[in-house]
Amino acid sequence: MTNAILDLLFPPKCAICRRIGVHGVCPACDRTLPRMDEPLREGAGYGKCAVPLRYEGVARQTLLRFKFRGTQSIAEGFGGILAQCAAEELGGLFDLVTWAPVSEQRRHRRGFDQAELLARSAAAVWDTAPVRTLRKIRDNPPQSGLDAPERRGNVIGVYAAVNAARFQNAHILLIDDIITTGSTLSECARVLKDAGAADVVCACVASATTQTHKT
Repeated sequence: MTNAILDLLFPPKCAICRRIGVHGVCPACDRTLPRMDEPLREGAGYGKCAVPLRYEGVARQTLLRFKFRGTQSIAEGFGGILAQCAAEELGGLFDLVTWAPVSEQRRHRRGFDQAELLARSAAAVWDTAPVRTLRKIRDNPPQSGLDAPERRGNVIGVYAAVNAARFQNAHILLIDDIITTGSTLSECARVLKDAGAADVVCACVASATTQTHKT
C-alpha cells in the first residue's frame, strides 16, 4: 500500500495540535517547543545523551498525552525531532538503535511501550529498525516523585539483556522519552556493556533538568 493511500485512509496529524495533513509537527507548533540551549548532556553513568527539548510547556503536555495514550502521530512527530538531534549531536557514534523498555506488566496495562514507539519512529528516519536488546524483569515503582538517590536504587537490577548476539561489539543508541537524573539510562547502559556492547550513547525527547555537565 502506497504512502498516498495510507495518508488517505489514515490522515496524518500534527503531533501537538492534531491538525490533519501534517506529518510530524506543523511549523506553528514547532515554534512553540521549548528547545534545549545545549542539546547534549553528559553523565558519568550514561555518557553522552542528545536531548532536543526541555520537559515543560507544550512538550510536557504532549509527552504526557503520548505516555498514557500512545498516539502514533506523537511518536512520529517526536521521533523525527529526536532523530535530527541524535544525528547532529551523536552522528557517527552508533550503528544500532534500541530503547529502554517498560515492564511487561506496564506494557500490558497501556497496550504499548512509549520508548519503543519513539525508537521505531526515529530509526525509520534512517531507513532502519531498532533492535530489542533489553527487557525489564521487575515492575519497579515509577521514577517520578523519587529523589536522585531513590531513583538510582529503584532501577538497580531491573533490566536484563536479550538478543546479546545481535549487539556484540556494537555501538548502541539507547532511546527513552524523558531524562531527569539519568539513572534509568545509566543502568541500561551498564547492562548492555556488560553483555558485550562496545559503547552506548543515548537520546531522549526531553530533559526535566537543564544540566549539561558531567555528574
